[in-house]
Parts: sequence; C-alpha cells; structure tokens
Amino acid sequence: MSVGTRARRTPPGPPRLAALRMLMVMNRDRLGMMTSAAQRYGDAARLPVGPKSLYFFNHPDHAKHVLADNAANYHKGIGLVHARRALGDGLLTSEGELWRKQRKVIQPAFQSRRIAAQAGQVAEEAAALVERLRRRAGDVVDMSDEMTSLTLGVLGRTLLDTDLGRFPTIGGDFAAVQDQAMFELATLSAVPPVLPLPRQLRFRQSRRRLEGIVDQLVTERGSADDDRADVLSRLIASAGRERDPRIGRARLRDELVTLLLAGHETTASTLSWTLYLLDRHPEARERLREEVVSVLGDRLPTMDDLGRLRYTSMVLEEVMRLYPPVWLLPRKALSEDEVGGYHVPAGADVLICTYTLHRNPRFWDDPERFDPERFDPARSVDRPRYAYIPFGAGPRFCVGNHLGLMEATFATALLVRDLRLTRPAGRPVVPEPMLSLRVRGGLHMRVGLPD
Repeated sequence: MSVGTRARRTPPGPPRLAALRMLMVMNRDRLGMMTSAAQRYGDAARLPVGPKSLYFFNHPDHAKHVLADNAANYHKGIGLVHARRALGDGLLTSEGELWRKQRKVIQPAFQSRRIAAQAGQVAEEAAALVERLRRRAGDVVDMSDEMTSLTLGVLGRTLLDTDLGRFPTIGGDFAAVQDQAMFELATLSAVPPVLPLPRQLRFRQSRRRLEGIVDQLVTERGSADDDRADVLSRLIASAGRERDPRIGRARLRDELVTLLLAGHETTASTLSWTLYLLDRHPEARERLREEVVSVLGDRLPTMDDLGRLRYTSMVLEEVMRLYPPVWLLPRKALSEDEVGGYHVPAGADVLICTYTLHRNPRFWDDPERFDPERFDPARSVDRPRYAYIPFGAGPRFCVGNHLGLMEATFATALLVRDLRLTRPAGRPVVPEPMLSLRVRGGLHMRVGLPD
C-alpha cells in the first residue's frame, strides 16, 4: 500500500505556536532540544522551528530506513545545506552525480591496503605529539588544540603528502568556518552574507586564507600528471578534466577545504572526549594502560596491534557512543515517505540525531554511564546494527573511518602509556555541537608523567 493511500499519522510534538521559542532554543541549546524531544515524545517527534517543521526520528529502524534502505529519497538537510554557503560543494555538502563523482575520485586513497601502509606515519605523528607534551610536563595545556595539531599532521602526511604544520592559522580558520556554518543553521540562512557582522567578516577572512592554502598546495604539487596516488593528486587530476577551468578550480578548492575540515575535526574531537572520560574514570585509564604496556612494551604501535588493543578499541567505541563525532545527520525528503508509521511529506527536514540515538534507553542500559564493556562482543551481539552509527550509515558512510580509528587508537595508546593527563578543578567541560561535537572552549589538562 502506497504512502498516499494510508492514514497520514503525524508525529507528536509542540504546537505551531512554539515555533519562535523553538528557533531560539535551537540557537542556544541544540543538544538540549534534541534530548528533551527524545525524552518527551519518544522515538519520533515533529518540532516546529521558525517557519519549518523538523521531523525527528530516534529509533534504529528509523535510521536504517532514512540513511540506508531509502537513502535515494533523502538529500543532505538542514545544517549541511546551510553549511554550503561556508563550505561550497565539497563531499560533505554535494549531492547526486557530483557527489558520486567526488566519492569515486577519493575512495581509492582510503583503501584498507593503503591505510595499512601508512600506519608507521600515523604512529610517528602520535609519538611526536607525546614528545612535545613531555617537554611541557607540569604545564596546563589545551589538549583540544594539541589533538587538532596531531590530526592535521596525520592528514597532511597520509592524504596530501605535505606538512600542514607550516600553516599556523589553519585550526582557527576552520573554527571560523564551522562557526559560520552553524550561524547559517541557527538563522536558516536568513541573514545576507554581505552584512559586515563580525562573525561573517571573520569567516570571509578565514575562507580566503584557507583558499590560499589550497592554492599553495596545488601550486607546489604541480601538474595533474604527478604519479602519486594521494588525495591531492587525484583531486588535481579530476579538476583538470573539467571542461570549464573555472569550475574545475572552484570544485578543487571546495573539495580540499572540505577534506581538510572533515579529515581532522572529527578525530580531534573524539580524542579530546577520550582524554576527558579517561580522566573521569581512572579505573578505565589504568586498565587501558596495562593493556598497552602488555601489547606494545615501549615500542610504537603497528597495524598488527590494532586487533590486540581490544580494550583500547572498546574505550573509543564507548567514547563515540556518548560523544559521537558527528552528532546530527540531517536529511531532506525528496518525495513523501513513511518512517516508523509516521507520514513524512515531500520537502520535509528529517533529523537522525546520533547523540540521542546512542542514548536511547530501549537499546542501552543506563545510557549516561561510561562503560566500555558494552562493546564486548558477547554483550553487543543482540544490539540492533543501527543503534550505533558514529560514522553515519548507508551510501554516505564516512569514507575515512578506518584511518580515523587507527589514528585515535595509536594516539590514545601512546598518550596513556607515556603521560598522565589530568584536568584541573574548576574548569567545566561542556559539549559544543558544531559540525562535529567539540569541547567548548577547549580541554585544558595538566601534563604529568606516569608513576
């Protein structure tokens, strides 16, 4: 029976009169809005926000339907659509044939064999981070900044064959781009970009600097005939095949800016939350350290060690359950649909919130508790596949998940083995839901050496 011939059941939610208040809440406390909706309305809700109605679904079956089974009916939605003004048409925001072409171009750079061959470079970057921090023993350091430096270093070496550390403004510039993207979301792109607001002026300056970095990287690499198989060479070659050189240059810039952002931000956020949670749970930190010492001794990790660092992997999985690197997967329905028995009209904005999905008490016992043992295979065998989707799902599953997991595992192992990182009292840690789920204001920790 088609959607049109069935009774059109609408998800519960606040009245339309609440639309202005909900818009203000979305601007001020996005995580709180989604958490409250899940607690009050259950697995489905219709949320009036300004002129829109957001269809929020919070069940694994709903995620499976929207992201995988009927993915062809859903394009990127609110937030990512608005981020296009900030990011352009890179892999994160593009659709249709352009997205398929972009994915085909970069996919070979993330093949498992190539990622395995780069394990040594990833381990060296993690070891260099530990050594930098060791020299600052006794200091309070913003570990979010340090994680950003690490992940940019890994990205530069493994995907671009270059040193991104020579661009000292790059982390701050990406922060300005994210800030603008979320401003576009909160205002539903109603504010003209030409207005000289301080935020928009910072964004335009940062975007120009990032485009300048991209242009420099392309110029240094040279022609599209370069025989390297990394992402940069593949993107240069793809841009060279465009009939209009201006379109080729614009797409090359968009794709590289997006790659630079997505390639470092999510892993940096995951590592920050990992250090925070291990500091709060010293018993887990000590168990992880014992495993690392047992498996590695005093050497650097290799690709073969990933399967042996099982508890380390369980810790990271639990971190990404509580603080998923991509906290929201917004979609827009191209045609009307039915999700979980509820009618979704054509053009509707649909939200799959991994932050609340990963806390759904129907699938997670005591969901607010940090418990890496949840990911022991014996305990997770009956859990629905789509109850846990830290890298998304379906055709737009994160292409860099294997590299990110290897990087997070190696960095966590070496940081916990070789250092003692503790958070000073009086510094609250608050999640900041941007394009990724960051620590607001950074994660400040004191660097010490293990006993």
